[in-house]
Amino acid sequence: MKIGIDIDNVISNFNEVLLNEFLNHDKELRNTGIINNDVYITRGMFDWSKEELDEFYYNNIERIAESLDVLENAPEYIRKLKEEENEIYIISGRDNGEYSDPYKMTFDWLNKYNIVYDKLILSNAYNSLEKAKICLENDIDIMIDDSTRILLEVDNRGITALLMDTPYNRKENGLKRVHNWKEIYEFITSFKNKKVNVILDTDTYNECDDQFALSYLLKSQDIFNIEAITVAPYSHKKYNENVKEGQEKSYNEILKICKWLNFDTANKVFKGSNDYIVNGYNEENDAVNKIIEVALKNDKTYIMAIGAITNIGLAIKKEPKIIEKIEVIWLGGHSLLQDNNFEFNFKQDIAAVRVVFESKVKLTVIPCKNVASNLRASIYELNHYLKDKSELCNYLIDRFYNDGYHGVQERRVIWDISVVAYMINKKWFTSQEMSCPNIKDDTSYELTNDNRKITMINYIDVDKVYNDLFKKLGE
Repeated sequence: MKIGIDIDNVISNFNEVLLNEFLNHDKELRNTGIINNDVYITRGMFDWSKEELDEFYYNNIERIAESLDVLENAPEYIRKLKEEENEIYIISGRDNGEYSDPYKMTFDWLNKYNIVYDKLILSNAYNSLEKAKICLENDIDIMIDDSTRILLEVDNRGITALLMDTPYNRKENGLKRVHNWKEIYEFITSFKNKKVNVILDTDTYNECDDQFALSYLLKSQDIFNIEAITVAPYSHKKYNENVKEGQEKSYNEILKICKWLNFDTANKVFKGSNDYIVNGYNEENDAVNKIIEVALKNDKTYIMAIGAITNIGLAIKKEPKIIEKIEVIWLGGHSLLQDNNFEFNFKQDIAAVRVVFESKVKLTVIPCKNVASNLRASIYELNHYLKDKSELCNYLIDRFYNDGYHGVQERRVIWDISVVAYMINKKWFTSQEMSCPNIKDDTSYELTNDNRKITMINYIDVDKVYNDLFKKLGE
């Protein structure tokens, strides 16, 4: 795990020292004392003019920064985190024009207190976005800072933010607040060990991409608690293959891959719908019942849907209580740049799509064309990274080359890995929050302004996804 750590007020006692310096200098000016306790030290706490404040601050801030002490237990807990194989990134806002040589000053101060780290990065604290960009560029998992303004930008980009408590940041802001390094250490330890409850809803035999997605999920059990794998419906008129036949193929495919990866399938794999809601199907089935059971027992369950969304739609219709306890991440439809959603997962059961979209369930949509379509790979890449790594890898390569439905292809999009990758690291994805569109009869979206909010993915960092996939499958 990569941990970003600010210095001032997170490792050092900056506010404490700065306040004492202001109090001492105030005695030399007019000895008025503090006139406003509700503001920050430099923003009207004292009755100084702007000229008096600027003169004192800029003439003394470097001396003050060099004299800072370290917060209690900070070096010890940072060292402990480093020893537990976390990477420590010191990310300080000192490159702001206030110091003659901010890097050397900071480097020397960290050495003085024996603070261990992997990388020191300086930013401009007055630029709200800069630290968030640094966190994204360096794949930071957790950022610890005392600035609400900066951490809200970090949090908005899917990076876990910890706000170090100070008297000046106590307005309600929705951020996770910590008060000392013992709390920080305990949070990070718990965060690292906590697994995410997931259900994978998959039409596994339909193309080669479902097999890759399932294998990717099973290879990521350090992150996921896999509650169930449910069989989503699919059918192919061209091959005279109905939903029930497709279901049997998918079910057996799941068992095969799970066996290769030593995943115990007892009470884990469930057959789903034998038809589509759009055709009037409303029957009970094992997959729908399991989705409801898991959702009701957990505080939160993520449903990773990479097929027709029938099972999820039926579960919501049958037990609306699950809406508050699940989050759906679905690969389906096309991007907003397209004027239709003639896409396999979407068009098979447009009625199920409407059920999910019109509910209040938390929903993230990964569009196919223009977004997941960028996840294109070649048989040459697969051979380079995966050939002869395992029996499973060779099988995946064979399925990629000829999936049985679309003919021999040297290049394909492995669409379905997008949903698993999103749950592994949301920083690899760019998204927008939008008013949930209505679904028109021709499958196109009708944009709205005042519906509940959903998340729409607009871009995927393909290299990061494939690097992680190939690394895990090749292990």
